[in-house]
Amino acid sequence: MDCYACRNNETFDRLPPRERIAADRFWRVAHDFNSSLPGWLVLVPRRHATSIAELTDEEASTLGTWQVRLSRALQEVTGCVKTYVVQFAEKEGFAHVHFHIVPRMPDLPAERRGPGVFRYLNDTGARLPEARRDELAVAIRAALR
Repeated sequence: MDCYACRNNETFDRLPPRERIAADRFWRVAHDFNSSLPGWLVLVPRRHATSIAELTDEEASTLGTWQVRLSRALQEVTGCVKTYVVQFAEKEGFAHVHFHIVPRMPDLPAERRGPGVFRYLNDTGARLPEARRDELAVAIRAALR
């Protein structure tokens, strides 16, 4: 199986801070590797699922709590005014269900609000370096405590 999330979940104990911001037995939180927007998080089930309907009741029971806690932590760390929560899981190799928790910054240009925020993905020239993502991961982890 060519699943990015499962490959990372299999090496959980060896993941860098940016790929293991926080976790419980059902979910793992990572900083998106392909974003130029600081604090763009991804909430990933720790077992393979390709549809929200495949989540167990136990997984579902903590999903909303994670989304709210991560939004609060992002507000504290990044100063965002709100977060966007998005789930598609359609890209080849990324069909594993995952939720984007995206900070909506107060100065975000109008063309980058709402669905336009996805312009911050795949921006190879401006992608956040690993060290910056690790730094953000540590700050977000502390804000979750």
